[in-house]
Amino acid sequence: MSGKILPVQDELGFFELRLESIGGLGAHLAGKILAEAGVLGQGLNGAHFSSYGSEKKGTPVKSFVRLADPDREVRSASPVLRPHVVAVFHAALIRTEDVTRGLREGGTILVNTPLSPAATRERLGVDGVTVGVVDALGIAVEEKTRVNTAMLGAIARVCGFLSTEILRDSIRKTFEHKYPQLVQANLRTFDRGYQEVRLETFPDRQGAAGGPAGAGGDARTGGGPLYGYATQASGGALSDLGSTARKDLSASRQGFLPEFIREKCIDCGQCDLVCPDFCFVWTEGRDKKGRPAMVLEGIDYQYCKGCLKCVEACPTDALADLREAEGYAAAHRVPHRFSAKEG
Repeated sequence: MSGKILPVQDELGFFELRLESIGGLGAHLAGKILAEAGVLGQGLNGAHFSSYGSEKKGTPVKSFVRLADPDREVRSASPVLRPHVVAVFHAALIRTEDVTRGLREGGTILVNTPLSPAATRERLGVDGVTVGVVDALGIAVEEKTRVNTAMLGAIARVCGFLSTEILRDSIRKTFEHKYPQLVQANLRTFDRGYQEVRLETFPDRQGAAGGPAGAGGDARTGGGPLYGYATQASGGALSDLGSTARKDLSASRQGFLPEFIREKCIDCGQCDLVCPDFCFVWTEGRDKKGRPAMVLEGIDYQYCKGCLKCVEACPTDALADLREAEGYAAAHRVPHRFSAKEG
């Protein structure tokens, strides 16, 4: 196969995607399926690899896909720094990771969120791009699958040149050997992701509209490396250590968190015994007989990664698993006395 297939290319002839996610949402597998569909199914040249960090569930993951037309070889194995498309598998990463860094002006950023494109664009702070939103988690919960196949469908819609039939065939082959019972559910999830994504293009500050995949400059200012010779703090000091009170684990939650129902609580402390991150906030009070006692005040959701061990341990159903809605954690958070103020 020869000829031009990609709708837009960078200065090296590549079309590049970056998937921003956390461990457990299947971004690595999604990138693998995208690359296989492009290379084996459509005759493109391409490469895929992921950056795992500590390689554990709930921690940040980046997956990179680089595609080129058949007459262009791919010899680069460097991370994708100037993507045409960014897909954010977990909306909380907008707060904890610089997901828009390097996004090309006129490119597309796709976010797993029930919010509107306009509201999402305000959170991202980008101009001259197309913002796509899809409630991939909601689809996955309803279909009893995972977020990644819903995001694959939305990515296919965003890119335009990727064949949905080839992608569906790749999904079928991926699941049919080990999990044949999940094939149809994942195909439905893919189709819904493709159909339910909402796209809106926002002009840049000079009034030029963005497109589905741009080739211009960065979509916002400050597109250089986060830490470099000109941007690193004096002495190479780290300003946000993972072990400090500023640590935010909310991006580790996979769509659910514990709901605290004070009326049912007997202050037994079983939740605190099993919580791995000391999320529960206690205060001096009185028990039901009027005696001095420690009373559970609430949950500091900044440190809650949604493991739901507390829900399993609670003997009175004072803790229940709840599908996390936008703003719920902030509205119901009870901060620890040592917590840093939220920005």
